[in-house]
Amino acid sequence: MPKVTYIQFDGAEDTIDVPVGHSVMQAALDNNIPGIDADCGGASACATCHVIVDPDWYAMTGNPQSLERSMLSFTATAEPRSRLSCQIRMTEALDGITVRLSYAQH
Repeated sequence: MPKVTYIQFDGAEDTIDVPVGHSVMQAALDNNIPGIDADCGGASACATCHVIVDPDWYAMTGNPQSLERSMLSFTATAEPRSRLSCQIRMTEALDGITVRLSYAQH
């Protein structure tokens, strides 16, 4: 099963197994990862699941669609590698992906 590492703002790390097809957001919720609130339940209607994807993995997550880009534009801590974790679906190719949680979520 592919793994995701979540890095908190303070540097604490959590690595969890994520079933293929599940979102990085849902895996965080299922495993009580702090900093992923997912207020909209994964509908790309908020940015409470905002993560910053490690540079080595960003290209593999695909390009954000217009709705996701719009939601990220409301996030004060958005960076060029920001994504909504609800829009990143796990694949075997993403095994080992690392995402950082935003300061604003803490």
